[in-house]
Amino acid sequence: MLWQDVVIVFANIIFFASLVPQVYYGFKEKKGFITLATSGPIFIGLYAISISFYTLNLYFSSIILFVTGTLWLVLFFQRLMYRKA
Repeated sequence: MLWQDVVIVFANIIFFASLVPQVYYGFKEKKGFITLATSGPIFIGLYAISISFYTLNLYFSSIILFVTGTLWLVLFFQRLMYRKA
């Protein structure tokens, strides 16, 4: 395992952990607080970087970044679902 993989994983765990309360709060309040213009490009970009990390054999970074991108995707869908609420 490369040291870069470890650093990227720990940084992305912090990003992941900071998004969990936002996702929970969105479901609890039935509101999409993050704009589509923010969440859309972020989840697409995170998925692209995740694929790039995978091709560089940075598997742990790829996985955690994919999970973080999925949280952004959830925020994107929250905005779509709760827009009219």
